[in-house]
Amino acid sequence: MPDYPQREARRRTFDEVADLYAAARRPYPEEVVDDLVRLAGLAPHSAVVEIGCGTGQATLPLAARGLRITCVELGARLAAITRRNLADYSEVEVVHADFERWEAARHDYDAVVSFNAFHWIDPARRYELTARLLRPHGSLAFVEPRHVVPAGSDPIFLEMQEDYRAVGLVGDDQPGPPEDVPDFRDEIEASGRFRDVVVRRHLFTRTYTANEYIALMETSSDHRLLPDDVRDELFRLKRRRIEARPDGTVEMAHLAILHVARRR
Repeated sequence: MPDYPQREARRRTFDEVADLYAAARRPYPEEVVDDLVRLAGLAPHSAVVEIGCGTGQATLPLAARGLRITCVELGARLAAITRRNLADYSEVEVVHADFERWEAARHDYDAVVSFNAFHWIDPARRYELTARLLRPHGSLAFVEPRHVVPAGSDPIFLEMQEDYRAVGLVGDDQPGPPEDVPDFRDEIEASGRFRDVVVRRHLFTRTYTANEYIALMETSSDHRLLPDDVRDELFRLKRRRIEARPDGTVEMAHLAILHVARRR
């Protein structure tokens, strides 16, 4: 997967727009959650740590499946929203902490899971930190989503490269075909801490109005770190491009790459 420059700064941007994050980020398809639960060997009352729960988009369907979840969330505002959203689930605990520094009370969890947050963990420590939380043969299961442009899909996202160039950003946010997106298999195996790696790819599409799309981009860490004037102009150009379409919408293709492995 790509290296993330400014990792520390980028991973802290989401809490700045926590309410917008809750509104703009949509839940994962049920089949992604079902696949994770099945491949990780989870059942009602399985004990799980979720890394970076955000506002609980994935926590809610996991809790609805009867899992006992300890959510570790870096952002205080995000954690507070998850607590409200999961208030009806007594077996969900939300901890406001940096996962890399969090000291767990136990080290026999059935699984460590993450949805769109695993890549923010220090690459030199991510497998050590997760493995030590698990019981023998417990599962690491994480989803890495990407925006992709399959053959024959909406070309507007490639056309938007003109908007990036117009504000002096070349090559930013340029999605490619789903088959070109790498996974973490080699990295997991090279860690020496996990075995039986399984990778599943789920491709799905969603339709966004101009407002919905811009709101989603407002929660993107790379866009959050742009100078305000550059970001505002970029979004103005993108909005104009979408609103000029006959139906004023875009169809966005998303790839969710699920990784599941067993602790040695």
